[in-house]
Amino acid sequence: MAQPALTSIGELPAGLPGVVADWSSDQRAFKKVPWYKAMMWIFLLSDTFIFSCFLISYMTVRASTTVPWPNPSEVFALTLWGHKIPLILIAIMTFILISSSGTMVLAVNYGYRKDRIRTFVFLLITAALGATFVGMQAFEWTKLIFDEGVRPWGNPMGAAQFGSTFFMITGFHGTHVSIGVIFLLIVATKVLRGDLDREAPGFLTGRKGNYEIVETMGLYWHFVDLVWVFIFAVFYLW
Repeated sequence: MAQPALTSIGELPAGLPGVVADWSSDQRAFKKVPWYKAMMWIFLLSDTFIFSCFLISYMTVRASTTVPWPNPSEVFALTLWGHKIPLILIAIMTFILISSSGTMVLAVNYGYRKDRIRTFVFLLITAALGATFVGMQAFEWTKLIFDEGVRPWGNPMGAAQFGSTFFMITGFHGTHVSIGVIFLLIVATKVLRGDLDREAPGFLTGRKGNYEIVETMGLYWHFVDLVWVFIFAVFYLW
């Protein structure tokens, strides 16, 4: 049986076999890409759809409800020195999370320079900032639940959907940040022990490429920060 003729572009077979080979070319396209980096991009794409559905649902519910929607500037105000300051806690949380993106960039930068100590330090700082964000979010939840009486199924300040959308969106994002903090600590530990330099076999260290896992964690962390910017703009500022 004659072999299908090869074309000059990418050396793919002509005709139907060429179409099949083109659509299954991921092995060639991602030949030198670590599997965890490719999977991270696929995960982030799917997560983008999920958060988009959440935010679009929130905007639809808020625009269609006939019950007055609580004013976020008043709901999320914090009393300091006898004065209520609107959104001050949310602003600090946003600043902390955005700052963690900067420290993550430095961790990736020093990782590719194979500077083990500085990579570890900036990974640790990033994890600490992420944990601080989650802690402040827990404080925010506690204040709404115990002081304001907001529940996922009800809200004494107006539309009942406020509580359900708030806890769903911020809770889902907070879970992402918490998982990111755990993985940052795992990677930081492996960096400090020198597992990436030795290419020691094990979890997140089994492939040659040394510090590419730090860059992959950077992709995840920047995505989490970017999602929070959209949540901040849509939920808190609208």
